[in-house]
Amino acid sequence: MTMWVPQLAETGVRYRAIAESIAVAVQAGELLPGQKLPPQRRLADRLGVTVGTVTRAYAEAERQGWVVARVGSGTYVRGAEACSGQDFLASRPVEDGIIDLSLSLPPPHPMRVASLGRVLQEIAEQPAVLHRAVEYQPDRGVAAHREQLAAWMTRLGMPAEPEPLTVTQGGQHGIHLALQTLTRPGERIAADVLTYPGLITAASQAHLKLLGVPMDAEGMDMDALARLCAQQPPRLVYVTPDQNNPTGTPMSEARRERLVALARRHDFWIVEDGVQYLPEAERGTPVYRLAPERTLFLFSTAKVLAGGLRIGTLLSPPALRERLGTALRAQSWMVPPLMVEAVCRWVASEESDALLAWLIEELGERQHMARQRLAGYAVSGRPHGNNLWLPLPEGLRSAVFVEALAQRRVLVSSAEPFCVGSEPAPQALRLCLSAAPSREALAQALEALAELLAEPPAAPWQTL
Repeated sequence: MTMWVPQLAETGVRYRAIAESIAVAVQAGELLPGQKLPPQRRLADRLGVTVGTVTRAYAEAERQGWVVARVGSGTYVRGAEACSGQDFLASRPVEDGIIDLSLSLPPPHPMRVASLGRVLQEIAEQPAVLHRAVEYQPDRGVAAHREQLAAWMTRLGMPAEPEPLTVTQGGQHGIHLALQTLTRPGERIAADVLTYPGLITAASQAHLKLLGVPMDAEGMDMDALARLCAQQPPRLVYVTPDQNNPTGTPMSEARRERLVALARRHDFWIVEDGVQYLPEAERGTPVYRLAPERTLFLFSTAKVLAGGLRIGTLLSPPALRERLGTALRAQSWMVPPLMVEAVCRWVASEESDALLAWLIEELGERQHMARQRLAGYAVSGRPHGNNLWLPLPEGLRSAVFVEALAQRRVLVSSAEPFCVGSEPAPQALRLCLSAAPSREALAQALEALAELLAEPPAAPWQTL
């Protein structure tokens, strides 16, 4: 394959000219979504510039949203979704009339606001409680809060005791704590070749080498992981065994057991992420129950109560608890106890049980709606999961679909933000069915998608 080389003017700032050429090539279809840019040294040699100039150019192109760098792999074109503002950001504003299926959020319900308002009013009316809630408290959380959160997790089918539990500022914070406690810059960690973007970002910020492990219908390929361990075992392996994010694929019981056997043989840690909630009947054996001595388990209120609460839990073996407390104390001293108090009162109420029952029923109905409307396509996901994975028919490109759907005021995610390693991104879409404001809005979004699948949009470079 011919190496892409930009045509540069004789004058001007070289790195800026290279970055501008990348933008023009992406817009013109000369560089395709998922395509790997030339290695920096090779391009520098061809252009007669320093490697530092090309490095700076690639960084500028990434800052502008045209490309994405993958640690240990290279720099890849992000595609049309990056140019249209479809970045993986939970805080971006969404215009009225747009149906956003790009973020895994719980379905809206007025019970959330009412319940939170009630518990905050309770706290405000009890001066002694309010006073404790604004004092400094232990880094891993006070015993009463950890007891209440452990009891809640146990009711949800994730058995927990108070002592192993550290209160965190959400699941993402739990990932950062785990990486800070277990790893050093430059070490290798592993995850599914398609995995949660928050893990990818956290690994990059921690200067870790993230390796992608192939997966199939039973989850992470343990033969591939064994080969990786034979070369050099990773420091830890991150898994979402009940439903891979984005594909929804669960890890089989046999592979959970083999993961534990490999971890013990090669002495690596396991970080198990259970934030994407599922009813107990749809989950397998928790890895932290199979290997409690080397597994950290993440959970949070994000997918059950509300994402903005930023309260989560991290279960850990005894050997790590003091180190986790030290890391948390160094970051923020403690999780804000006022919000922890509010969450603990909320989860202890009958209202939280009613909200959870409604959530399970609502997600089941939304999954049913989507599978009916997309019958004939190879979708995957859990019966009561937030997300649905849609591989596109052969010859269709996800970047084009993301852009075309955005023009129809529907936002979805391509596979690109979830990719680990050097493999090209699959041509597929992740649909966050839970995020639609109503079933009616979801039906409208699914109709727009079905229409595009029936009459695929042309890529911009096909219409030049």
